[in-house]
Amino acid sequence: MRAALLSPSKLHPVGGAEPLEITETALPGVLVLTPRRFGDARGFFCESWNRRTLAEAGIEIDFVQDNHSLSAAAGTVRGLHYQSPPHAQAKLVRCGRGRLFDVAVDARRGSPTYGQWVGEELSFDNGRQLLIPAGFLHGFVTREDDTEIIYKCSDYYAPECDGAVRWDDPDIGIDWGLGDTTPTLSEKDANAPRLRDFQSPFRHDG
Repeated sequence: MRAALLSPSKLHPVGGAEPLEITETALPGVLVLTPRRFGDARGFFCESWNRRTLAEAGIEIDFVQDNHSLSAAAGTVRGLHYQSPPHAQAKLVRCGRGRLFDVAVDARRGSPTYGQWVGEELSFDNGRQLLIPAGFLHGFVTREDDTEIIYKCSDYYAPECDGAVRWDDPDIGIDWGLGDTTPTLSEKDANAPRLRDFQSPFRHDG
């Protein structure tokens, strides 16, 4: 599948005292959020999540769990992960330290963008976040050693609903930017099924 390229469309442009920039991608519902940072000689302050600000932009998600992981080596790949209904999860992903390339893949049956992906570089320095709705696969590759990822989830972890699709599936064709680097993978991710063998539990509502 081809990559769905980022669109320059802004839902809530930053400017003046606006606390957040929201940028659409070519996959419906997948958004890049960039909180405004207020800096001085001490460092900076930002609101990494504000329910009211997002609700004013038409985005209402009830996040119930925060996850935090460290990947010791650059070139670590985690994904492509999902949690199936009735415990499907929307995620808001950011980088707490280091740098990573974060990916979302449309896994909704009947969607015109089924199997397409978008990716965004998230780093401590750029402060960007990727909002991934339920119905999408999620994965990332670290670009630096000791990279930390922090993400909010809209449902609690349910191991009986946990699953994965192969990270390097040629039918999806994600460009992970690894070059000749051999990625560090879990056994689960290395042995995940391809998209064509995946019976998606997600359906496109449109």
